[in-house]
Amino acid sequence: MRTALSLALLVLTLALACSEPEKKPEAALLDQDFAAVTAKAKGQTVRWYMYGGFAHVNAWVDGYVAPELKARHGITLERVPMDAAVFVNKMLAEKAAGKAEGAIDLLWINGENFRNTMEAGLLFGPFADKLPNFKAYVDPAGAAYDFGYPVKGYESPWGRAQFVFEHDAARTPTPPENVAALKAWILAHPGRFTYPMPPDFTGSAFIRQLFYALTGGYEQYMQGYDQALFERNAPALWAWLNEIKPALWQAGRSYPRDSAALDTLFARGEVDFSMSYHPSHAASKILEGTYPATVRTFVPTDGSLYNTHFLAIPANSPHQAAAMVAADFLLSPEAQLAKFDPRNWGDFPAIDVNRLPDDWRNKFADQDLGPATLTPAALAKVAVPEIPARYLELLEAGWEANVLHR
Repeated sequence: MRTALSLALLVLTLALACSEPEKKPEAALLDQDFAAVTAKAKGQTVRWYMYGGFAHVNAWVDGYVAPELKARHGITLERVPMDAAVFVNKMLAEKAAGKAEGAIDLLWINGENFRNTMEAGLLFGPFADKLPNFKAYVDPAGAAYDFGYPVKGYESPWGRAQFVFEHDAARTPTPPENVAALKAWILAHPGRFTYPMPPDFTGSAFIRQLFYALTGGYEQYMQGYDQALFERNAPALWAWLNEIKPALWQAGRSYPRDSAALDTLFARGEVDFSMSYHPSHAASKILEGTYPATVRTFVPTDGSLYNTHFLAIPANSPHQAAAMVAADFLLSPEAQLAKFDPRNWGDFPAIDVNRLPDDWRNKFADQDLGPATLTPAALAKVAVPEIPARYLELLEAGWEANVLHR
């Protein structure tokens, strides 16, 4: 199924990329001042297609973002849960069918999915630098690339994340400090560790982080895709993963389908570690009563992936003005602080807090992230950038061929 979907995406992307460029009717909207955009947005509906696997994120969007957009701007927000690869395929199919207006107004998108939509000419923009809150509060250099691919204003950032491991200090008081120690721990405790099956985002991030640590660090991959480099280095990753496979939960015969399934195994005590691309994830799970209060997070000394997550607007969105206003609201100090609160989500800010007035800076500084969350300073010490999207795709496909089916 995944192979067929990938082939369909490739064929459609190539066909669309080779077609004659069309004059974009949205150019007039981008030429207007934002007050005019906001006026046009009133009464519109924004259909936001986004990953729906995080219940607390869904609750925050439905319980905070939607009511605020309605009260402030008269915009109706409809959250549509869907995996990114599926809605990218939907957009490609809409364009191939010549649909002037599609079903999607706003996307939560990253990495190879953003690259594929950009290369197929599916996105509206550049719009990010038209947003007042982007201009006021975002460091443009920090939002210039998405998995190594230039954004060029076709995405607006709305959060930042970093990969962490989770352990219960009551039963595993001293977690492994690096990748070598993690391997030794897994082999010494058979059945007590597993990871989500790529291409689940968290499982994929786990193997990407290992790839850096096992092959000499991230710097060598930052200059664009190098096939010879990948072919030379990837076997070290496959060997490591296959060496631990018999010692995994269920002896590596199966893997959790996603990060939520891994969280459940961890919460039930079936495995001793979970993992997340959200540093405050454990704090949120403690607050909701799913995790015990003794859960803590840790990061390996040999590197922890970080990234920015983005919003994009389809070129055939029928409500581009409202989508722009929604993206701008999500960069407001109010929305960013609400998102930062682990009782809501705990997602780290996409804005540069140092650009805020003193009162707002103090609010962010005073936010209690709970004892389970590492400090920004501790995370920054080991932060490493995400790998370019082409490597990501090859790592996911390579895991399936060289680990899952071996």
